[in-house]
Amino acid sequence: MSRRSKVLMIWVWAVVVGIPAANGCFPGEQAYEEAEEAALVYTNATAVYSSKFHGNESKAVYSPLMVGLTLIHAAAAEGAVCLDGTLPGYHLHRGYGSGANSWLIQLEGGGWCNSIRTCVYRKTTRRGSSRYMEKHLAFTGILSNRAELNPDFFNWNRVKVRYCDGASFLGDSENKAARLQFRGQRIWVAAMRDLLSKGMRNAHQALLSGCSAGGLAAILHCDEFRELFPRTTKVKCLSDAGLFLDSQVSLTLPDVAGFHTLRNLYSGVVRLQGVGKNLPRLCTSHLNPTLCFFPQHIIATVKTPLFLLNAAYDSWQIQSSLAPPSADPRGYWNGCRKNNAKCTPSQIKFLQGFRYRMLRTVRRFSMSKANGMFINSCFAHCQTERQDTWFADYSPAIRNKAIALAVGDWYFGRSSARAVDCAYPCDRSCHNLVFI
Repeated sequence: MSRRSKVLMIWVWAVVVGIPAANGCFPGEQAYEEAEEAALVYTNATAVYSSKFHGNESKAVYSPLMVGLTLIHAAAAEGAVCLDGTLPGYHLHRGYGSGANSWLIQLEGGGWCNSIRTCVYRKTTRRGSSRYMEKHLAFTGILSNRAELNPDFFNWNRVKVRYCDGASFLGDSENKAARLQFRGQRIWVAAMRDLLSKGMRNAHQALLSGCSAGGLAAILHCDEFRELFPRTTKVKCLSDAGLFLDSQVSLTLPDVAGFHTLRNLYSGVVRLQGVGKNLPRLCTSHLNPTLCFFPQHIIATVKTPLFLLNAAYDSWQIQSSLAPPSADPRGYWNGCRKNNAKCTPSQIKFLQGFRYRMLRTVRRFSMSKANGMFINSCFAHCQTERQDTWFADYSPAIRNKAIALAVGDWYFGRSSARAVDCAYPCDRSCHNLVFI
């Protein structure tokens, strides 16, 4: 068995989210939580990665590096606190050798909260309070410290910034009656300032990345990140599963029932948490702030080199935007939503339309030689932090190139990195999410 085979290729988890009985949401309110490495699933649902490689080799387990939580004590004086007023934090593993002056910052994902009720629920979880955060996190995938599992970034200073604000590190408001602090922008500033003081200011190379809601944050904060460093520092950004589409302006129906689920969610987040003032002015000068929370209106104007990694059939967007239960009361999409193998030809046609809109969205973005892109035809969500999808013997690939190699080639300028997969079901390397 090769060293890269020693990875866990079947990940199983359960998460309780977005259901009135679980979080007290009333109809019309949404609490979007998600597992760190995965897409949204519903109450007591379990998701696994499905792939044709489910033999003994795919079940091999290795012991990942566990990294402790560091709270940012100086943040309190700046009002940079989680939803419940506790200190924000991050996990840092120091680089060494050739990577001693290189920094990789990974912004944690975890959905959003768009109402007082859902944010009050969120502050009783690790997504809204450092009181509930894990004291140690496993560093896998792009955060791994092993060269055979993370060939280009294994010896960099690697940081995971915890997410506890519910607005992709962009809000700046409060609700005193509900004892809620919406301070995502201040948390971003406090975390960056603390890391600069710990050596990041001397970086020769830096990469800002993020998954899901953190991937959205990586896009929206990308140019801010660039401004932290001298012009001589190589700075780039990577968004993993952060390309959330605003279907309301698309050529077809926004979701399976004609609703505007994601735009309604984003509108609540932007309005409640005071996000508008922290969005790029180039966008808000001519568009409604809610529209500027969607990456499609931002990506082509980001000045810093940016890489978009996304599944063309993003599981989170299928689950929660295209075919959410609220838009499918008769359950026509139940099977397809949980398992792509159960989709009917008409459902696949609908999802092909979603893929087409995604490709149209990135057309202008892809014209810049500085940017990179990896859009595979998988039913997945977040592929950088999971070892089986980032870099393993049977990782997803386009033209035989795994995600880790595509990102590395783009960052270091080794080769062009604009890869777009053929349409489903042609890609047999996918690790598709299945919800059971």
